Amino acid sequence: MTKITGLLILVSSFMAAQQKMSLQACEEAFQENNLQLLAEQYNINMADADVLQAKIWELPQLSGQINAYNPQDKKLFDIGQSKGAQVTQLIYMGGKKKNEIAFARSNKELAQLQFSQLLVDLRSQLRSTYFNLYYEKLKLENTARQLVYMNDLLAAYKIQSAKGNVSLKDEVRLQSIVIQLNNDKIGINKDIVELEQNLKVLTGITDDVEPLLSESEAKEILARQPFGDDSELKTKALENNADYQYNLKLIDNSKLYAQWQKSLNVPDLNVGAGWDQNGGTFKNEVNILVGIPLPLWKSNKGNVEKAGYAIQQNQKNAEFQRLNLETKVRAAYKTWKSQYDQLAEIKTSDMENMELVYNGMLNNFRKGNISLIEFTDFMDSYRETALQIYDMKNSIMESAEQLNQLVQTKIFY
Repeated sequence: MTKITGLLILVSSFMAAQQKMSLQACEEAFQENNLQLLAEQYNINMADADVLQAKIWELPQLSGQINAYNPQDKKLFDIGQSKGAQVTQLIYMGGKKKNEIAFARSNKELAQLQFSQLLVDLRSQLRSTYFNLYYEKLKLENTARQLVYMNDLLAAYKIQSAKGNVSLKDEVRLQSIVIQLNNDKIGINKDIVELEQNLKVLTGITDDVEPLLSESEAKEILARQPFGDDSELKTKALENNADYQYNLKLIDNSKLYAQWQKSLNVPDLNVGAGWDQNGGTFKNEVNILVGIPLPLWKSNKGNVEKAGYAIQQNQKNAEFQRLNLETKVRAAYKTWKSQYDQLAEIKTSDMENMELVYNGMLNNFRKGNISLIEFTDFMDSYRETALQIYDMKNSIMESAEQLNQLVQTKIFY
């Protein structure tokens, strides 16, 4: 078995039923298929229905009466001589209907902001998962490449150890590195399975997604530094963060609710017309009907007071959300900046030198120019360093996405 064949076998189980997709394609599939997003959309539709319902007035009331007993002629149900009818309509006073409609429209705006925030949160989760999967695949490829060589080397040492040409201690030393590499591979594979599962749920795609991202594109994304400090990020976050805007809108919403509750204290009118065949002063009498409750007390006083407290509560919540958002932006920026600066200290030449030394160590060990102890010490160090560098790059991507999620203005790729 060749080394290339061995490498292919190691990763073949993770290549079946895979679909190569760019980040943009994943985002498009996410917006079309994500079930959480589709379900949240119905809240906006329901809010639209509430606005429609708020515009509807009470139905007119039609009532009538007929004679049950005519004592004069001693007749039951003397309908021909005595009957009447009335039509009444409730007329809202004090701007009740206008305030109810305004409150319903404000609820719709809140539903739209909740949808926007969910969209941002899920998209950020999608992007972080995509980049995480990209780097986990690179870690798997790197680990598999090392395993191919170390397994071949271990197999050769086992043969020589059985013949007594090398010590068992050397075989065990190589076995230890192979075990470590296999353990790394198991952990990476587990992470890949979880990430692929998350992408399936987010995008609605049943196949495993293979990130379609070149090394140069990844380097370009990592190299971007949008701002020198966090002040502009804070300003943009306060302007665009849907969660914070929701809390601001909630203040307006509670004020509209309070206004509506106050208007409910204003008595409504019942107006109408009635006809009476013989029961009134005149025959076939037509009357105008007017009814109004007696405003002896404010019937909605408790709800008005409660609505006032809700305004104060939402104002405090908005102040907290502002402080919380600014603090989060500052912390996220500091995290991103420290990670970015740390990676920036590792030059491209350093990475090239590390690979150059790696290949050199392999060649020199094959030629017998270095001892097994030197070789295994280097391989163990290289194994850890390679994984750490991939994790560093992925951490920068995650920090950048956290900033995107908070600021909600496209500042990174």
